[in-house]
Amino acid sequence: MKFEGVIFDFNGTLFFDSKKHYDAWKLFSKKIRGTEFSDDEMRKYMFGRTNEDIITYALGQKPDKELCEKLSKEKEALYRNMCLEDKENFHFAPNAENLLDFLCKNNIPHTIATMSEKDNVDFYIKEMKLSRWFDIDKIVYDDGSIPGKPAPDIYLKAAEMIGVNPQSCIVFEDAISGIQAANNAGIGMIIAIASLENESLYKNMECVSQIITDYNKFDKNLLLN
Repeated sequence: MKFEGVIFDFNGTLFFDSKKHYDAWKLFSKKIRGTEFSDDEMRKYMFGRTNEDIITYALGQKPDKELCEKLSKEKEALYRNMCLEDKENFHFAPNAENLLDFLCKNNIPHTIATMSEKDNVDFYIKEMKLSRWFDIDKIVYDDGSIPGKPAPDIYLKAAEMIGVNPQSCIVFEDAISGIQAANNAGIGMIIAIASLENESLYKNMECVSQIITDYNKFDKNLLLN
């Protein structure tokens, strides 16, 4: 099968920052509900979800828009400070830049589909110089109109943004809900990125074609047929 486009999740996929989100949500959970999220809760209800979904889960009820925005901004500011304070690890995933250079050189359509909200996306654009590899206007993020993963919407929209049929796209994802979203969207190939979770977590997922921790392990020839 010929693959014509690539869609990347961002957090835990292009940027191995899942531990920072993990730590930030645990701290924030303790603040707003008195107890930290458990590891199982993090896996089921945090990764790949919208902030509104996570805050609703933590509070046990849907907050009004003003409170949700306030809590969301507080949590993300905490996370961004963690990134800036840990300069040694504030960089792309292993050899991700090599793959991005390859995609640009060969004019292969590609974009990002992330459940991060705009403040964080703007932060990545500035600090990680995303415009070097991506058309910023084609990045799909949580703008309040897209259901959280595992709903397929974000990947369907990303495929539309780059003008490629979902079946002809390759998606790189780390979150279980994100992998389910890509599968629900009919994505042709899904590559799991084991940035935080053990590779064994993905091995029983039939929709996962490959599990990697380094982008050099991806066969670029799949995009050159």
